[in-house]
Amino acid sequence: MRIQDIIEGKKEWKAHVARVKALPKDYQIVYKEIQKYLFKVGPVELTDGIGLLSGIIDLFQEGASLGKGVLEVTGNDVANFCDELIKDSKTYADIYQESVDQKVSKAMKKATDKTK
Repeated sequence: MRIQDIIEGKKEWKAHVARVKALPKDYQIVYKEIQKYLFKVGPVELTDGIGLLSGIIDLFQEGASLGKGVLEVTGNDVANFCDELIKDSKTYADIYQESVDQKVSKAMKKATDKTK
């Protein structure tokens, strides 16, 4: 990664944070919890930029401009809202599960080959 890419990434992130800070307080609180949740669950595409997070801010800005409370936008189950956002996304958990399955399969094959 070039220095210029890092600088641009930091600028993009600062602009993103400024958009979050411009949201009403209830939206900021829920956004931060969503961000933490997504970083823990780990959809792979979050490492490719802030597209998903930026889309959430767009949705929140629209909801706020319509005078809606944040839970009117997300629903009361915010974790479910997050899960729905990433239901078709590959997560780090998926990658880890695949890795475990491959290791177990390889070990079982090796063990089976030794008993023959």
